[in-house]
Amino acid sequence: MKSILSSKYLSVIITVILFIIAFAIPSVIYPGFFSMQVFFNLFIDNAFLIVTAIGVTFVIITGGIDLSVGSMIAFTSMVIASLLEKGVSPVIVIPFALLLGTLAGLIMGFLIEYFKIQPFIATLSGMFFLRGSCFLISIQSISINDPFFKTLSQTRISFPGGAYISISVVIAMIMMGIAIYLAHYTRYGRVLYAIGGNEESAKLMGLPVGRTKIMVYGFSGFCSSLGGVLFTIYMLSGYGLHTNGLEMDAIASAVIGGTLLSGGSGYVFGTLFGVLIQGLIQVIIMFQGTLSSWWTKIFVGILLFVFIVLQRLITAQREEQKASSKRLETSKQTAAV
Repeated sequence: MKSILSSKYLSVIITVILFIIAFAIPSVIYPGFFSMQVFFNLFIDNAFLIVTAIGVTFVIITGGIDLSVGSMIAFTSMVIASLLEKGVSPVIVIPFALLLGTLAGLIMGFLIEYFKIQPFIATLSGMFFLRGSCFLISIQSISINDPFFKTLSQTRISFPGGAYISISVVIAMIMMGIAIYLAHYTRYGRVLYAIGGNEESAKLMGLPVGRTKIMVYGFSGFCSSLGGVLFTIYMLSGYGLHTNGLEMDAIASAVIGGTLLSGGSGYVFGTLFGVLIQGLIQVIIMFQGTLSSWWTKIFVGILLFVFIVLQRLITAQREEQKASSKRLETSKQTAAV
């Protein structure tokens, strides 16, 4: 038990336990809450956020930030909707939207690395540029009537008992598996954590810091544009005001999931539960029936504050343990002399 509490997985463990408790209590209070479909709806309604938060988690692990993801989703929805309205095939539209998102991320990464612009400023500029570009396409919402997108939106994968999930959930879970593999089982993932832990040390070790940082923003751009595709399938429309402020939800998901804002530590699996906890708060408010949806932001804000304090305490404890070990080693060496 002691090894678990002192392990690097403590934040993730706490997040998973919190989700289980938050799901169990309403299941006792509200009739119909404890069902497979309610659980699956958390994934259906938040599939686009899961994918987007994956990219944001990778960026935060390197010690950066990406504020452009919400605008990227809106921009992707507008590009897709406008091209489909003009009769362009979805086979061309979807790869084109993903390419635009990846390219935008790479450009922001390039600016951050080679012009030494703070990630906050570079991605904030990207946020304004992408949001403004939405209204260059159209100031009105564009409905999607394309048969292929309607089929994707209406397709259900059934499970025993009548529960079902959407195609978007399958895509989100595939991306989650890929992200976990990249972060924890590849050299690329190890470089990410090394950069977040100490960028100068990573450079001294000969790691490809610059290239990796550009790639991670490109990956975040790809994830947010893919999230935009899933959101467009979910809403069947494009609009410049879609997902306004969603970048904060993605960052909150990563932090609640155990990713340190200072970089060097975090788990994509924890981010998944960070998203699910936010979705669960919305469902609980809906079942309660008398609270405004704005209470979701209040509860998420409280959770965010708690997890930031928790992360600080865990970090401080680890730093103290390292300092104690160093003092002990120094004492041994002095005694030996």
